[in-house]
Amino acid sequence: MTDILRKKSNLFLAVVIFPTLLSILYFGIFASDIYISESRFVVKAPKQAASDGVGLLLQSAGFNNANDEIYATSEYILSRTALQQLNKDGAVTEAYTNSGVSIFDRFNPLGLNGSFEKLFKYYTSRVHVSADARTAISTLVVRAYSSEDAYRLNARLLELAEDMVNRLNTRGRDDLIKYAETEVEQAKKQSREAALALAAYRNQQGVVDPQQQAAIQLQMVSKLQDELITVRSQLIQLRAFTPQNPQIPVLEKRARILSDEIYDQAGRVAGDKNKSLAAAAVEYQRLQLENSFAERQLAGAMASLQEAQNEARRKQVYVERIVNPNKPDSALEPRRLRGIIATFIVGMVAWGILSLLIAGIREHQN
Repeated sequence: MTDILRKKSNLFLAVVIFPTLLSILYFGIFASDIYISESRFVVKAPKQAASDGVGLLLQSAGFNNANDEIYATSEYILSRTALQQLNKDGAVTEAYTNSGVSIFDRFNPLGLNGSFEKLFKYYTSRVHVSADARTAISTLVVRAYSSEDAYRLNARLLELAEDMVNRLNTRGRDDLIKYAETEVEQAKKQSREAALALAAYRNQQGVVDPQQQAAIQLQMVSKLQDELITVRSQLIQLRAFTPQNPQIPVLEKRARILSDEIYDQAGRVAGDKNKSLAAAAVEYQRLQLENSFAERQLAGAMASLQEAQNEARRKQVYVERIVNPNKPDSALEPRRLRGIIATFIVGMVAWGILSLLIAGIREHQN
């Protein structure tokens, strides 16, 4: 019986008393005070009225939301790139390695392995970002061992996040304008080629506008036909009343000349000749249509460029601070008494479980 009590006493000392004493020693003497600086922000994209169906479609598809930027900002704050920027002047190293920090909480306390990866792992255990999906508000929490360090690191991380969002804005605007300028240059080239092709065809055919030229030619044919009708009427009258009239041969020759001229002029409009105005009008209409389309395309591209430039003058996405970083006036962690009590309770639970297991094993052996 005495042996059993002694063994239980040893187990109680090992599982409960000794860890509790260590906890009292750590939380009472060695654990450094932790100051917490908290800030809240939201990544906003200004809503813009959609001027056309495409704009309405983009809005309905969620293109005005800044959800992607919210997650990108959170990921950036917890990234190695952010740590590199934050630690450019040694702010992170100085905050977590100074001699005022307990050896148990300090980064690289023995100076054996101060690699960047180790620092990054330590950094992610001291900096936390959470985003509320419902309100889109992100909360940035920085833990440090002095009030000033916690405030300074939090404020600097917010600045870096704003710079990152601004870079995304700049890149997006530059890409948008560059694409619009490329479209304008291509449209200019097509418009220039279409105009040159139309001018070359006019020079080749020797006409400015085949349709207008054909209309003029038809008017001329109509006048010649009226004159031919008049001459033939005169011939009929002379042959009927004065068959020997010397004007008859003159009028007959005049009628033949008018007939030949009418045939020639009509052939120029719609004859079998390859250079007739009717044949020329087909190719001319095609070239004119291409030229008109190229001009409209150029006008649309220039309007898109103007819209892109107007959009570039507006701030697309930005970080709006809801709560600025606070400078804590007292340490919120570690919760010393709670840590000691938690250690004692866990030890008691472990001692009870182990005692039951040992008792069961002994009973089974007996």
